[in-house]
Amino acid sequence: MEDIFGIPAPLLFGQLLLGLINGAFYAMMSLGLAVIFGLLNIINFTHGAQFMMGAFAAWMLLEWAGLNYWWALLLVPIIIGFTGVVLERLMISRLYKLDHLYGLLLTFGLGLIIEGVFRNQFGSSGLPYRIPPELQGAWDLGFMFLPIYRGWVVIAALILCLATWLLIEKTRLGAYLRAATENAPLVQAFGVNVPRMVTLTYGFGVALAAIGGVLAAPIYSVNPQMGTNLIIVVFAVVVIGGMGSILGSIITGFGLGIVEGLTKVFYPEASATVIFVIMAIVLLARPAGLFGRA
Repeated sequence: MEDIFGIPAPLLFGQLLLGLINGAFYAMMSLGLAVIFGLLNIINFTHGAQFMMGAFAAWMLLEWAGLNYWWALLLVPIIIGFTGVVLERLMISRLYKLDHLYGLLLTFGLGLIIEGVFRNQFGSSGLPYRIPPELQGAWDLGFMFLPIYRGWVVIAALILCLATWLLIEKTRLGAYLRAATENAPLVQAFGVNVPRMVTLTYGFGVALAAIGGVLAAPIYSVNPQMGTNLIIVVFAVVVIGGMGSILGSIITGFGLGIVEGLTKVFYPEASATVIFVIMAIVLLARPAGLFGRA
């Protein structure tokens, strides 16, 4: 196959695929952060640990309960989302009237505690999680081989992101959520249980991270650091897209994943920093982010 811009085509398309897969995880993770910050005004630094908990929960269901990948996709968001509900009720709900810094410090500390517990229990070497038989193998696209599971991850992420955007922006429930962030007493006067809705919103954001963990388990080694390695980049994605912007998180997540993949081809030395360089430029030109509101 011919070269493209002097780069072998299989290498270029392979890196584009890798960037698209990374972008899928960036989008899912930043989506959960955007939901929590946009509707609750909490900077949830525990999100990386909750992503890791989703991967470990899938591994535990398989190894200890014999429940396969598809059961994990169904059960893990409910289980980890429930832990988020408990966390919100016991701790985070006390911080809504305080400065954002308090929520950031609390969730950062909780993330470190959760990671430490899992590292103490399971070690740091990582645990394998096999790809389900239905998604093994690869498609021959002519110009490259596309692993079926990685194609599934991208499709699942797109469906999940679109469904979440439609829920928040186009449904009555989403309208209630957005109204509650602007004037909670008025919404409660119409008979809406705002505290319960806020709690379930946090649980939903945590469930999004858990789904990402399940999808990541067969690709990456299931280990306590997998969320920490991702969360810093994801926060940069959220800042670029605009804090609290659902659509901005989705578009920016996928877009920056592709940019990162292309950078690994044309200028590998900058691949680890390109997202942060873009973040600095965006903050200088538009402090609220590309899709954020001032």
